[in-house]
Amino acid sequence: MKSELQLQLAVAVLAVATSMFTGYAVSQTVPQSLASPENFASIADTEARSAAMFTELGKVLTHPRCMNCHPAGDRPRQGDESRLHQPPVMRGADGHGLPAMRCSICHKHANFEPGRMPGHPEWHLAPREMAWEGKTVAEICAQLKDPARNGGRKVEELIHHIGEDTLVGWGWAPGAGRSPAPGTQKQAGALVEAWVKTGAACPAQ
Repeated sequence: MKSELQLQLAVAVLAVATSMFTGYAVSQTVPQSLASPENFASIADTEARSAAMFTELGKVLTHPRCMNCHPAGDRPRQGDESRLHQPPVMRGADGHGLPAMRCSICHKHANFEPGRMPGHPEWHLAPREMAWEGKTVAEICAQLKDPARNGGRKVEELIHHIGEDTLVGWGWAPGAGRSPAPGTQKQAGALVEAWVKTGAACPAQ
């Protein structure tokens, strides 16, 4: 058992070392902006305005910083290209990895820039029922409104989750080699709040 654990740790260390020498691809795109709720004031119909604001929020939700941790399978993705995670870690029973290959082995309390290693105290995958990979913005919207698929939250609780949760906030400060999510977390939170207050309407399929 001990030798098996040592082998798995060695594989993880080797993968990290390899990434340090090969480097992550640095996004060459200009950071995306995010419209504010006021930008949608000209839409007279409340439901249409609500749906339009969620469509704008979709720029964040479908960005690699969010999508990589909301995969359709049991393996996270990484980088702006959303490539499969290396080393080949798996979700595990609690989303924090398998017993011998926990997320916290490599991902510490903060980004480790010398190794281009992202970090946060609660680093883990979103639950399976919160998978967004391969879904449209309209499908993600319907999912976020469903407590069975949004972590048991009321729609009002999404305001804090998206606008203030520090793990979500990592998406706007991901460290070197990774493009941040569009806008700022505060702007994303304002969009969620305005979307909720206008009825939390979803865009058409």
